[in-house]
Amino acid sequence: MSGVVENGCDETYMYDSAIYNKLDKTKFKAEYKNGVTPLNPGENFIIRPLCISDYDKGYLNLLKELTIVGDLTKEQFISQFNRMKSCADTYYITVIEDVVKGQIIGTATLVVERKFIHHASARARVEDVVVNNDYRGQQIGKILVDLLVCLSEMLGCYKVSLECKDHNVNFYTLFGFENPPEQNFMQIRFFE
Repeated sequence: MSGVVENGCDETYMYDSAIYNKLDKTKFKAEYKNGVTPLNPGENFIIRPLCISDYDKGYLNLLKELTIVGDLTKEQFISQFNRMKSCADTYYITVIEDVVKGQIIGTATLVVERKFIHHASARARVEDVVVNNDYRGQQIGKILVDLLVCLSEMLGCYKVSLECKDHNVNFYTLFGFENPPEQNFMQIRFFE
């Protein structure tokens, strides 16, 4: 079993997986090996939106490989999931599941921000890209980023951006990301 699953969860998805059927597959930018594509992530892998049962499939543990998560109870997870889901057409949290192990092995988030500028368009941000250490080198990260970049264009976003560490810059250039000259990323961090 591999590919896009129509409903691999007991609950509803964060967003409607039917959106994958609308993607222009010629817009995928990366090169893949062994028959893998963003919509066919490999033997025993499926790509789909996040759902509540992913709490029990190690979703938060996977995020801990990226950053601080904290000790969220299932109730807190469900509450946050429902808050995000209620913001229609905003959060596209995508996961890849190893269906043999019943484990989430990769995830990335596309956040769409509605704007008045650019003809009342939207901009997108790719965030929280992480692949389980045991699955690195299997094109999982490429699949996730390629899918989200293609999705952001299909959704009519005038741009998509991301923040990354210096050692990841070359990876993200595979999808057309670039560092515009004379632009800075700045932040105020209130807590870790």
